[in-house]
Amino acid sequence: MCPRECHADRSSARLGYCQTGTGFSIGSICAHMGEEPILSGRNGICNVFFTRCNMQCIFCQNYQISRNHGPIREHVLELDEVIEQIELILDSGVTTVGFVSPSHCIPQMKVIIAALAERKKSPTYVMNTNAYDKVETLVSLRGIIDVYLPDLKYMDKDLAVSYSDAPDYPEISTTAIKEMYRQCGADVELDGNGLIRSGLIIRHLVLPGHVENSRQCLQFIAQELSPTVYVSLMSQYHPTPSVVSHPNLGRTLYQSEYAAVLSEMERLGFKRGFTQALESPGSYLPNFVRLHPFEDP
Repeated sequence: MCPRECHADRSSARLGYCQTGTGFSIGSICAHMGEEPILSGRNGICNVFFTRCNMQCIFCQNYQISRNHGPIREHVLELDEVIEQIELILDSGVTTVGFVSPSHCIPQMKVIIAALAERKKSPTYVMNTNAYDKVETLVSLRGIIDVYLPDLKYMDKDLAVSYSDAPDYPEISTTAIKEMYRQCGADVELDGNGLIRSGLIIRHLVLPGHVENSRQCLQFIAQELSPTVYVSLMSQYHPTPSVVSHPNLGRTLYQSEYAAVLSEMERLGFKRGFTQALESPGSYLPNFVRLHPFEDP
């Protein structure tokens, strides 16, 4: 299913790298306003946060639900309960469903989409992924997923090893994103309200102390795909408790770092996409103890 190929038997106690079974372990299902404007619009996007992950980024802002070892915040639901929660949000006027960190839960994601179709629901489906995906898996999603929202994290293998326990991430992610580009191209389709209906948006989170890695990620997109691809360049990095003492990751970005990456973005000819204010780090931190992780209690 994923590049780990850990040969788990999820129907037994022999779970794999992500420690995920066959059921629906959900961190949250909520209407989220904090995504790119063409994703969330006025009403937000219905995001389904799966628990655990096929990567273990030491700085993950969703660490409360994404760790593969130790206690996490999770809701073990039946399919009908998942569908009911999604339908409540769709019935409020939301027209897009996003699956967050679904790379290790592709069967569950497909089942949810099929169940919604049986109930005559046809939202736009977004795969919000770390891009640690197999091409074969992505091929199986053609015609099912409308919008790919991958995060291209690293072109530096050493960073991929030390920060995410994924030494082959640069190779796997770039191959995966090339397949997403093959399916979608550079253009996006918008509806009458300016919301995305199909296409590709590549996210990149600029990490403190690693401007060169960010430059290399942008260079890959421009040179191997196209500078007309939509890119979301994020400055929202905020240290989580596990990295507050880290020599690089224990701080937010410097203005000069983000400016240097923006300059490279401009030099490469990118003109479509999104940037963030440098003051944004505190605005995107979730708390999965809350019923709605992105709203104040």
